Amino acid sequence: MKTIKDLTIDEFKLLIRETLAEVLQEILIDSDEGKSLKPEFKEELTKIRERRASGETTPLSSEEVIARLG
Repeated sequence: MKTIKDLTIDEFKLLIRETLAEVLQEILIDSDEGKSLKPEFKEELTKIRERRASGETTPLSSEEVIARLG
């Protein structure tokens, strides 16, 4: 087994790349994967999407949210 000081530049870069890939994979795992939404919540989200698509409602800007919530 080589130590870091014995690695070539390319081997060291590969080691860093592989380590980053492992860490990112751990961080980006979706903890909600495989879970489903309650039917009522899914229905409400669908209604919101339909109202936005029809122009009945529009998304709020961050300024509007701050103004409403204080």
